[in-house]
Amino acid sequence: MHQWYWSYEYSDFITDSGESIDFDSYMIPESDLELGQFRLLDVDNRLIIPVDCHIRLIVTGADVLHSFAVPSLGLKLDAVPGRLNQVSFLAERSGIFYGQCSEICGVWHGFMPIVVEAVSSPDFLVWVATHSAS
Repeated sequence: MHQWYWSYEYSDFITDSGESIDFDSYMIPESDLELGQFRLLDVDNRLIIPVDCHIRLIVTGADVLHSFAVPSLGLKLDAVPGRLNQVSFLAERSGIFYGQCSEICGVWHGFMPIVVEAVSSPDFLVWVATHSAS
């Protein structure tokens, strides 16, 4: 977690260059929103997970305290610099789940949305294959 965006790494999946799949996720500015996207909640890169698969998140902070919170998935986990926290969860249905940093981490605290998209296992494998290619 960074001020003021999220970074994700899928350490179980390796790209063609031998690196883990990783990316940053930023809030979409209001001027760039498309029809149907939510102001202050949508991001450029979603956290994609498979449905009916146990997921383990390992969370840390890179700068200040943050809190990874997605209430509809029952997730709230502090991101503390120098410390690894973990939580396990299961998405029981496909869908898009919205959350935000719930720690007052600075002036842009309200602009750290989280979007988790739960997809079928075949769709998840397609996503992994797409992001594994260099």
